[in-house]
Amino acid sequence: MTTKYAALLRGINVGGSRKLPMAELRTLLEGLGHGDVRSYLQSGQAVFSCDHGDEESLGAELTAAIEKQFGFAVDVIVRDHAYLKAVAEDCPFPAADLEAKQLHVTYFSVPVEAGRYAEIDRAAFLPEEFRLGDRALYLYAPDGLGRSKLAELLSRPRLNRGLVATTRNWNTVAKLVELTGP
Repeated sequence: MTTKYAALLRGINVGGSRKLPMAELRTLLEGLGHGDVRSYLQSGQAVFSCDHGDEESLGAELTAAIEKQFGFAVDVIVRDHAYLKAVAEDCPFPAADLEAKQLHVTYFSVPVEAGRYAEIDRAAFLPEEFRLGDRALYLYAPDGLGRSKLAELLSRPRLNRGLVATTRNWNTVAKLVELTGP
C-alpha cells in the first residue's frame, strides 16, 4: 500500500548556511525510489509517496542520503498524512481565528512527557501559551515567533535534550496536510 509522507528537515536554508536547494532534494527523493515528490517553500519540507518502510526508517534513509550527497548532517522527521491531519485537528487553539504567524507546531522525533516542561512558569509568559500533543507542541505566540520569549525558552537545548524538533507555522501545517492527502 502506498502512503504519502512529509519530510520535515531541520535547520536548512536559514541564514545562508546549510544550503539544500529544493530541486536537488526532490531529485534525491526520486533517486531513493519515492514517487509523487513535491517540495514546499525553501525552508525544508517535501512530500512523497512510498510503499515500503515506516516514518523512522524513511527519516533515517533521507538523513543518510542528504549527508552523503551534500556533505552535512540534517535532522529529518518523516510523518504520514494521518498523523499530520490528526495534529491539525487536535490543535487546542482556535486556529481558524488566528493569523498563521501566531500559531506554530513543533514536531518531535519521539513522544514528550509534560514533566519536561514542568519548571516553566506558564503564567509569566501570558498571553503566550503552549500545549503538548502527540509528538508535537502547539505554541500560541500572538506577536509572532520572532518576538516570542516563550518560544525562545522552549527552544533551549537543555529542554530538548535527546529530541529532534522542528517548528512550522500554521500555514505550513495546513499545507502539509493538504499535500499529503488523498
